[in-house]
Amino acid sequence: MAGKTVEQWLNEYSLSHQHPLNRALHTVCVPAILFAIVALLWNLRLGGVRAAYVLMVLVAPFYLRLGAKALAVMAAQLGLCVLLLYFWPRALPLWPAAVALFVVAWIGQFIGHAIEGRRPKFFQDLTFLLIGPLWVVLK
Repeated sequence: MAGKTVEQWLNEYSLSHQHPLNRALHTVCVPAILFAIVALLWNLRLGGVRAAYVLMVLVAPFYLRLGAKALAVMAAQLGLCVLLLYFWPRALPLWPAAVALFVVAWIGQFIGHAIEGRRPKFFQDLTFLLIGPLWVVLK
């Protein structure tokens, strides 16, 4: 993990995301998974603080090491997640919707990789789970 630039991470991630359909599926599914994770943690509190915020603070140093642009991209994506959750309709139960979105989006990811004929990069290094949302915006 240490020492790679954001460009190196993105280039390596791109190696298993060449097929246009796989790229399209990831463009939809990666942000959906990010939103679902934030949503799943939204109502969970750790010492009175939303667990979603705790997770954001914990991953921020990684993106900061990759540079201001990476941090800004992730802050924007996470900010959008927070905005959507702030205005989430009370009539739609958040947790079941987030679970369903999470499962469907992961199925989409794996379909994309089946089409690509390559395994997801996070099987090689879990850090790629943090790179996916950057790749969607910066690819």
